Amino acid sequence: MSEEVGRADQLAPNLDKTHNGANANSRAVCNVCKRLFQDPKILPCLHSFCSDCISQLEPFSAARTRGSGAGEGAVTVLCPDCDSEVDLPPSGAAGLSTDHLALDEVFLETLVTDGPLPCDLCGDGAAESRCEVCASNMCEFCSQAHRRQKRTASHSVLALCELKSRGRLCRPVLCPLHPGQELGLFCQSCDVPVCVECASTLHRDHRCCPAHNVIDRHGDRIRELVSVQLRPRLERLEEALQKVDASQDLLTSRVEEVAQEVRAFARGYASAVETHCLSLLRHLEELHKQRRNQLHLQRAQLSQALQDVRGGVDFAERLLSCGSDAEILSAKGVTLQRLSRLSQGSCDSLTAAAVDDGSTLCFLPSESAGDVHGFPVVGIIHGKTTDPSKCTVEGEGLQQCSVSQTGLFTLVCRDSAGDQLTRGGDHVVVSIAHKEKRNCVIVTSVVDNSDGTYSVSYTPEELGSYSVWVCVRTQHVKGSPFTLNIKRKLRRHSGTFHCCSFCSSGGSKEALCGCPGTMPGGFKGCGHGHKGHPGKPHWSCCGCTVEKSECLPESVTAVMTRGHLRTVEL
Repeated sequence: MSEEVGRADQLAPNLDKTHNGANANSRAVCNVCKRLFQDPKILPCLHSFCSDCISQLEPFSAARTRGSGAGEGAVTVLCPDCDSEVDLPPSGAAGLSTDHLALDEVFLETLVTDGPLPCDLCGDGAAESRCEVCASNMCEFCSQAHRRQKRTASHSVLALCELKSRGRLCRPVLCPLHPGQELGLFCQSCDVPVCVECASTLHRDHRCCPAHNVIDRHGDRIRELVSVQLRPRLERLEEALQKVDASQDLLTSRVEEVAQEVRAFARGYASAVETHCLSLLRHLEELHKQRRNQLHLQRAQLSQALQDVRGGVDFAERLLSCGSDAEILSAKGVTLQRLSRLSQGSCDSLTAAAVDDGSTLCFLPSESAGDVHGFPVVGIIHGKTTDPSKCTVEGEGLQQCSVSQTGLFTLVCRDSAGDQLTRGGDHVVVSIAHKEKRNCVIVTSVVDNSDGTYSVSYTPEELGSYSVWVCVRTQHVKGSPFTLNIKRKLRRHSGTFHCCSFCSSGGSKEALCGCPGTMPGGFKGCGHGHKGHPGKPHWSCCGCTVEKSECLPESVTAVMTRGHLRTVEL
């Protein structure tokens, strides 16, 4: 066996130039060195490489070694083909099984070359035949001598041209320990093929039998694994791989379709954005013209008012400074009439009117602007301005509230057309001051709801009448200032009375209420004949007051429930 490997090693260097390309048989070429196999060894993953190539592989994970499965001190390497972690025996690549099929492929590869093979025996002549037992290439002279020798006379010697035409090499596998001996026996104890000499020496006490007696059993096991387990799995893997390949094609096609859709969408969206941009610019120009016309009208009105007032003032001053008494008195009537009309005119409203400087114009890029050509777009031109004279205030908290309770009301900002604004940002000032007490004011809180409304809250601490100033952009809103009445806080009545407290007690002003409490005096008669009734038909105790349309008779019990009366027959 070692002689056969050695001869293959001698052949391989001579064929490097011929078989170092893509035309060489892939099963005869090592995938590491890219040359014909030299002493090919089989890794546990069933991939074969040259023995020297395997020896040069770096140990996996910093020379990690395993102590189980492959023997103590087995080195782990990565297969260059499949990246599997495989264990090398302690003796290294030399301890791996030789790939005889790879050697056959190497020899068959040499047969197809144009150059002659040298004789393995004499080394002088060109080889014309090959001994299948000795695995030797021989010239004509050595071949005849090989047949004449008694030891090799029975060997099968075939012409190289016949082997070349056959395309397949059939030869015996020789023992690596005893050259020339065929591995024709099988040691069942060691589970290895052996030769006759190995069986008689090293495996003398073992169960050895001819290889053809056990080949069916071991071959059937391999065939069973291939046909029953691996072949169906191979078919499933091939089918799955075909599906993956088909899916890749479909994926590529679908990606291109989606890319086309994206490009079409981008073109349409860009067109919609450009159209929306032009629409916004046109709207902005319309607002510009509208505001400019308003300023022209405001300027004309102010100019006319200025001219009228200036003419009246100039005439009056000239009359007073240059006119005689008679002249002044004679022109007094028409002068006073004109000056009075000018002083009572709309000059104040003209000067107090807000001047539009364009500060309220703004672009809101995040606001929805609807659809353009089927595409949603954002961005609007906000051009509405708040008109304080159109703003309204809503809520019960604007007219009345109780001490220590929170009052609430809402300011609604509107434009000159009376439409509610849809955004906030206006400067709103709310001031609540006592009408009689100069230093008594109520702290207010104004919350911008960002929708044109503003929530105002306050908590009064003193009774009385207050003035509520509500100003937007330093101008009073419609109805401002308002009047706010702060009353005493009412408490819930939980008492039970017969008729009214005063009448039920026989006219005692100190009658006790169910709270309990004392009955305050100062009432007028109720008109129901109750002697000495000092008050109107209502219930009163400790500030709890609920009015009633009439006084109840003594046969009826009036019960105060959550601040309201209900009657119960006795």
